[in-house]
Amino acid sequence: MKTLTALLFLAFATISSAQNARTETAAAPGCGAENTKFDVTTDRSKHPFVKPDPGKAILYFLQDDSYFQSRPRPTTRFGLDGNWVGATQSNSYFYVSVDPGEHHLCAGWQSFVGFNVAQKSAAAHFTAEAGGVYFFVVNDRADAAGEHGEQQRPAGMKLSALDSDEGQLLMSKFGFSTSRVRK
Repeated sequence: MKTLTALLFLAFATISSAQNARTETAAAPGCGAENTKFDVTTDRSKHPFVKPDPGKAILYFLQDDSYFQSRPRPTTRFGLDGNWVGATQSNSYFYVSVDPGEHHLCAGWQSFVGFNVAQKSAAAHFTAEAGGVYFFVVNDRADAAGEHGEQQRPAGMKLSALDSDEGQLLMSKFGFSTSRVRK
């Protein structure tokens, strides 16, 4: 009986361990470590548009909060190939230089935005070509709290590629963000 109990315990521990391992690998390949947080500064007077260095591409990350009616607005981290590369907050953007080839992207809210949240992260992939300029936008949405008890839709985000003309138009309206990892 003791042997059977020990075998059942061992089998349960093995199954639990295997389930935990699968859960840890379920994150999108573009995301960084969950405990990485950024401090963000946005300059609304700057609107840089850069061209890629020879043999490189430029990737712009934009955060569009036009439909985020709640406060506070989220700080959004952006990941590239498994590392967080920067963050934005409230209608802003930044850019990074990338090598040609396939890249995995991730966006995720680092800050608490409320209890009624449907999707607080998103992922995509793309293939960069040398000399290319690419734009990806996170569209955040959240309804303002209703005064008359009406049902609110859950807050959420969507990450999508943007046409270069639309990307430049949004950049002209948004601020330029710089971020640094919190120590």
